[in-house]
Amino acid sequence: MKELFLIMHDAFATIWVTIVQEFSDVADLADATRIMVRLLMAVLLGGLIGYEREQQRKAAGLRTHMLVALGAAVFVLAPAESGMEIADMSRVLQGVVAGIGFLGAGAIIKLDQAGIIKGLTTAASIWMAAAIGITVGLGRETTAIMATALALFILIVLRWAEDNRQGRDEPSASGRGEQAKSAWKEGPAEKDR
Repeated sequence: MKELFLIMHDAFATIWVTIVQEFSDVADLADATRIMVRLLMAVLLGGLIGYEREQQRKAAGLRTHMLVALGAAVFVLAPAESGMEIADMSRVLQGVVAGIGFLGAGAIIKLDQAGIIKGLTTAASIWMAAAIGITVGLGRETTAIMATALALFILIVLRWAEDNRQGRDEPSASGRGEQAKSAWKEGPAEKDR
């Protein structure tokens, strides 16, 4: 009976040590703080872009952009924390960018034979959320904040200026049904602002 107890004790000790080792990728409180700040920053900045897209009633909104930014941050943060050289990181970055291209392509649709295309701006915003997530994951939070501010400027201020300019000249070409078809008689254009 005593032998069985010793065997069970050794087995549980081995299991416990293995579990502790599995969760030891964060060496100390400073590393844990750094990782959490980067992940939260990616979620926050991706969420700002996603919120704007959601306010415009686009299919890819808040949660999509938050998840894209978070996923991109994890894709570069985990290898970097594991000691991967920055030169080797280029393959990871290429994979993220290519994968996001497929996600963005799903946001783009062609409405009819007239060549009206919707979703390009949303696809670009998904791509931008991934770029911001990568930037944050690499520890370049200030650069990511500046990029997010520029992206929001493009999405909000330039759309407002475009709507005001078009309001004086012709019906809005915002990609909403018959108005969009009549507003752009010159040919195909991107209509997802």
